[in-house]
Amino acid sequence: MGDEVVAVVRASAARRGLGLAMLGLLGLLLIYVALVRSPAEPGWQAFLLLAGLVSLWAGDRMRRATALSVELTPAGLRSSDGEVIATLDRIEGVDRGMFAFKPSNGFLLRLTEPAGARWQPGLWWRLGRRVGIGGVTPASQAKLMADLLAAMLAERDGAGRGG
Repeated sequence: MGDEVVAVVRASAARRGLGLAMLGLLGLLLIYVALVRSPAEPGWQAFLLLAGLVSLWAGDRMRRATALSVELTPAGLRSSDGEVIATLDRIEGVDRGMFAFKPSNGFLLRLTEPAGARWQPGLWWRLGRRVGIGGVTPASQAKLMADLLAAMLAERDGAGRGG
């Protein structure tokens, strides 16, 4: 029963393409400016080159990450490649509020204890006791997953009280 997938959040093709195009274009533009319209100061040229390379690297990370999806199972959240994002027993709550520090079109999880930092650009991130799900994902998928997860947590907490 722990492997049954209840809900899935995956990157929208249009948002993924737009995000990748923006990061790639930014990287190429910075490198172009550094090489063709070289600033007088060599420090600025090095900065522009480095910023362009970092942008291209981030685009590649995003390309790899958004090829995967986030799955909700009775055991918790995991990536489609099998990496455990957060187990249900370590999730304290779900925050979908407008002013929550959450990814675009996504939601935020509060964990009972800190977990290792991890970042899958455009899909999810984990830092300390916070996990953000979303980014270049459709809001409808993230809302469904957040609602199902909140119901699972309410059921778990109700069963823990003996009710």
